[in-house]
Amino acid sequence: MVNARKAAQLDWEQVKDYSELELKEALFPSHSSSQKNLYVPLDINYLIDELRKTGVTRKLLWEEYVKFCHSSGDRLPYQYSKFCSLLSQGIEQTKATMYFKHVAGEKVEVDWAGATYHLVDPETGELQKVYFFVATLPYSQFTYVEATLDMKTEAWINAHIHLFNFIQGSPKMIVCDNLKTGVVKHPKQGEVILNASYQEMADYYHCAIIPAKPRTPKGKASVEGSVGKITTEVIARLRHEVFHSLYDLNLRIEALVTDFNQKGFQKRKGSRLEVFLTEEKSYLQPLSQDPYEYGVWKTARVQYNYHISVDKNFYSVPYQYIKKDVRVRITQNKIEIYFNHQRITSHRRRYGYPGQYVTIEEHMPINHRQAGEWNRQRFVQWAKKIGPYTEKVIVRLLDKYRVEQQAYKGCLSLLKLTDSYTEAELEATCQQALNIIETPTYKNIKRIIQVRQCAKEDNHPDSTSNSDDSTHAYIRGGNYYREKD
Repeated sequence: MVNARKAAQLDWEQVKDYSELELKEALFPSHSSSQKNLYVPLDINYLIDELRKTGVTRKLLWEEYVKFCHSSGDRLPYQYSKFCSLLSQGIEQTKATMYFKHVAGEKVEVDWAGATYHLVDPETGELQKVYFFVATLPYSQFTYVEATLDMKTEAWINAHIHLFNFIQGSPKMIVCDNLKTGVVKHPKQGEVILNASYQEMADYYHCAIIPAKPRTPKGKASVEGSVGKITTEVIARLRHEVFHSLYDLNLRIEALVTDFNQKGFQKRKGSRLEVFLTEEKSYLQPLSQDPYEYGVWKTARVQYNYHISVDKNFYSVPYQYIKKDVRVRITQNKIEIYFNHQRITSHRRRYGYPGQYVTIEEHMPINHRQAGEWNRQRFVQWAKKIGPYTEKVIVRLLDKYRVEQQAYKGCLSLLKLTDSYTEAELEATCQQALNIIETPTYKNIKRIIQVRQCAKEDNHPDSTSNSDDSTHAYIRGGNYYREKD
């Protein structure tokens, strides 16, 4: 014992706190321990990173390792078989999974399932491919599935909207894959660039989008696991069924997913549905009263009539923005107009025939608002009192213009001809005008009523017209040429 202590160069102060085994190893080091010091250790992390590179093999790495050992000192390299064994052990250790303690209501993981399905056209038998959106709440493993006709941005965002309605709330985070409908760019260094529409939807629901690291399925292990289970429990069960509409298919999926969520866990008490309802649902953020609508953006210029054009219909903007470029968000039901990132107005979206005008009175200049006191009903009622032909002319004038207000000045001028002529003369003139002109204007009516008046004067007994020539030509009186239009 004394010789062993001297050989190990140990004193009492160094070993007084050693255990029996530690003292034995210090005095009589084992053969394996001393043997380890003879060899250069492996840098397992470096070797694993190198193996991922194209063309790099274990043999090549071992040869580089031997060369390094020979040039670096007096210790020996491992033989190839031992090198491979140690490397395999290191790889297995890096595959060890970490247990994540999920927080109720904190996040939802979303992805597209790899499997697809087909709808069948009932008339032609043509097949239409269908894709599956899958979402899972990691805490409860509560799962949602929806079939879509494509994997584009609108389908992706609408599936999220339906998901939040399904769970009746929204989590604080959305963990997604790096698909283009959600993530534009995910660099190793720097900030993640998200799809603008996806970010807008997340902001509405007060969610943060956290993309998983590229090529790391374990970053969203819950939904990856659910995809595998859903493929068996839902998609595989549809293989002998035929559906002709997406609506019917999603009704069937809803029933299958309900059964899936109600099944008991194998290694945990309760079911997905029970854990969600009793432990997680109350931690979700409440939804807004108005559901989010997917929208597309466009730039439009406000015209002189203080309207912008969207799908051949026209929506008013405050007249102060005439000739300004504005940003327009177009959803299924709403038109929202922004200037310098501030919303300045919104309208209910119009469908049906093109050329409709949606005008808010406050958007009009003051003089236009005063003109706006006139309306179609008022003009038609006035014309109706004069006669049916006058009414018909006024109606055609009002229908002629894209913006009805554009006809108001002409209608008012036409009806005010009764200040200079009788109502009977105006009615007769309108009848004559309708026989030769599809939509007579104020100018047409005024010219005709003047000609009729001059003819009446020329046929008066005091007229100086030559009666012999009256059978060959219509001779206007002198008063006609004195009139100016």
